[in-house]
Amino acid sequence: MTNPDPSDVIESVRALQQAAVDASCLGRFHQGVKHLRRGMSLLDSIHPVAGEHRTDWLVTRIKVASTLAGMSSEITGDTAAGLAGLDDVRLLVDAVADPALRAELNSALNHNYAMRLMTAGRHEGSLASFDASLEDKEYLLAQGGDPAPQMRAFVVTLSSRGWVHTKLGNVNEARADLVRALELAEKYEVRGEAADVRRVLGTLALRTGDVPEALRLFEESERTYRALDMETPVLLPMEQAKALLAAGLADEAGSHLDDLISRLTADRGIVGHLGVAELLRASAALLSDDVEFARQTASSARRLLLRVGCQTCVANATVLGLQADVRDAVSSGALPSALPVRALRTAEKMQLPRLAEQAGTARMLAIRLDIRRGNLKRAVETLRKVPRPGQLTPIDYRMLRRLCRAELAVAQGNRVKALTEIRSGLTELDAVRDRMGGLDLVSGTALHGQELADLAVKLVLERNDARRLFVWLERTRAQTYRYEPLSAGTDPALAARVAEVRGLGQAIQEAQHDGHPIAGLRAKYNERLREAQRLGWHTGRWGRPRPLAGLHEVVSRLGERAMVSFAASGDDLVAVVIAGGECRLVRLGSAEAAAESARVLNVDLDALAPDNLPERLAEVVMASARKQADKLDAQLIQPLAELFGDRDLVIVPTGPLYAVPWGVLPGLRGRPTVVAPSATAWLAAELTKSPRARKIVLVRGPGLAGARGELEKLTTHYRTATTMTGAKATVKSVLRAMDGAKLAHFAAHGAHEPENALFSRLELADGALFGHEMAGLRQPPRQVVFAACELALNRIRPGDEALGFASALLASGSRTVIAPLSRVGDLASAAAMDDYYRALAIRDSPALALADAIAVDPFRRPFVCLGAG
Repeated sequence: MTNPDPSDVIESVRALQQAAVDASCLGRFHQGVKHLRRGMSLLDSIHPVAGEHRTDWLVTRIKVASTLAGMSSEITGDTAAGLAGLDDVRLLVDAVADPALRAELNSALNHNYAMRLMTAGRHEGSLASFDASLEDKEYLLAQGGDPAPQMRAFVVTLSSRGWVHTKLGNVNEARADLVRALELAEKYEVRGEAADVRRVLGTLALRTGDVPEALRLFEESERTYRALDMETPVLLPMEQAKALLAAGLADEAGSHLDDLISRLTADRGIVGHLGVAELLRASAALLSDDVEFARQTASSARRLLLRVGCQTCVANATVLGLQADVRDAVSSGALPSALPVRALRTAEKMQLPRLAEQAGTARMLAIRLDIRRGNLKRAVETLRKVPRPGQLTPIDYRMLRRLCRAELAVAQGNRVKALTEIRSGLTELDAVRDRMGGLDLVSGTALHGQELADLAVKLVLERNDARRLFVWLERTRAQTYRYEPLSAGTDPALAARVAEVRGLGQAIQEAQHDGHPIAGLRAKYNERLREAQRLGWHTGRWGRPRPLAGLHEVVSRLGERAMVSFAASGDDLVAVVIAGGECRLVRLGSAEAAAESARVLNVDLDALAPDNLPERLAEVVMASARKQADKLDAQLIQPLAELFGDRDLVIVPTGPLYAVPWGVLPGLRGRPTVVAPSATAWLAAELTKSPRARKIVLVRGPGLAGARGELEKLTTHYRTATTMTGAKATVKSVLRAMDGAKLAHFAAHGAHEPENALFSRLELADGALFGHEMAGLRQPPRQVVFAACELALNRIRPGDEALGFASALLASGSRTVIAPLSRVGDLASAAAMDDYYRALAIRDSPALALADAIAVDPFRRPFVCLGAG
């Protein structure tokens, strides 16, 4: 039998190693290990090797053994075995005589060793190995020759060390490594590695609190991977999810992670990656109050992460499970004595310095339980052991610490101290909010301060102090509307993606009309919609926060009007009424009862909307709508009637009351009423100084039976108006026309998207006009009127952060927005608008004119006046 040629065998083994690496890039690690073991067998078949092939054989064996040790460790999660295998390889490297070749092999080996340590959460130890790897690489570069072939490996190790510094909170060191790595990657055109570095820079931005910058870098990184037709690394969607959680966008993060977990499960992804993804998913569930799902997912994540050996990850999963149990105990009032003991024991097991935050969180959970059980002595002692936040401490840890201190102060009878802690916590949250980007991120941030805000309102309510309650309500809700809008226009990348969404929407409609399948178009539409939403997270920027409205300012500006600011604490609904210079507090019963009446009323109004509703059905629905309107009137308006008398009203809703069309309530019928998210937002709208524009823009969208006559009547009121109908009413031309206008009127079909409020839409000639685009106007119209369904609806996030089509315009600087809160028939809408503009020509007050128009047929004209009247 002929002995195999060593050079042929070595070449075959190198091909197998490359095949293994390619398989690992696709997540097929078991297949990769098969290739590597086959390679090792081939190398063994020609051992011992002497002469000219010995060095090639040894180098190839070192590379295959190193890759095999690392890949096997990824599959099994057995870090110790992986490190032991690499230690064995190190003995082989020592046998290489050539110093340059030995340095090349050692640099790769040390990099691999560092990666194993990093995967196990042993970040301090990995730094030494990365340092050694870079030292060898610097030595090789110093030998002269073309650096380009070595630069890919150099950039990878340098950025990996930057990643470890990021994990350890070494901000300056991390930034230095990553900036240098990116400069080298771009200089030597290693684009895949440049995308990797941007991803890590995004993580660094996230750690330092710049969520929009993090999301921007993640987006750029992902775009590069796609352009290169590369598989997106699993770490990227994980870091994106962390950014969303930092911004309080729990639902968005949950959906994002569900997709990732499905992908990892289908591809049989790395155990550690799947465990971390489940850990993040548990965090999102807990933020969304899905406690049982959070508990189950955290438990599953912990089992997976125990196999990997990452102590930090296991600690995070343990604490998350504990948080779910404590959340259940606090909400139910069942406070077993074993639970705080378990929390304290959990903390004591986390002795490592890198687990200080996890131990601190466990202790704070024990404190909250001990306070409720009356064990204040132990709570005080435990609080002393909770570390003070550092520069990079996450906001949820900071808020939990403030909450513990506030609750302890309440238990000790010191409400002043409690409110001081809450105020300080909300100020810290403001600093986070100030760095956010688009409206989604700004509004979502309130989630982190929800419990602090709820406690403040509860404490003030117990004192029945209307003035202090007004101040705290302004401090704790609708903070999105405090920010001065910046005239920055729409980001080109976002505009392009939104245009794609619009085109795909039209294609879907055409395919449906022609009876063609739409599944592929729908999938592409949803993908582009997600991309546009993500771009909106970091492309929008807002100016300085305005000061909170003071009671004296509000009283002065109200004049003869009155303000009713609703609030809820638990199931207690209250109103702060400001009228005639007085500020009074009125309790209004069950918040849940009012919410249910508002929901049913909205459903009834939707059912009443069709123009040709059968008479008998209309009678039944109308009876139900009247019943709900009467119930809301009896609960919300009649108890306040003596306080505000016959004054015009400014209403600040809360939660489900945002969906109430106030003009249908008997006690408010015909009364001028303005709705605003807060007194601060109302005051800002009242004081808005817009250019003395005279331009009037009238727009009619397609498919409205009564809109033709509606616009013809409007042109009798506004003879010089710019009228855009038919093919002229395109998105681009309408946006250009309405920028800087005095008044923009839309007669068009509209739809509110509750899960993606800024993509609520108006239908125009060439497709949908989205809320995102309206928010990007440089100078939004002073007044905007939507004779279109539902566009006054909002998605209400914690802290009464209202987000929707109309509210985006208010946040961007429009003074007044008129829109319906439910569906409205074409003919009813046209008639209402004719009455509105006739009244507006006489009264010159949007709120007063709208009140007159609604009173004619309130249940079929569910319009509201938002902003200022």
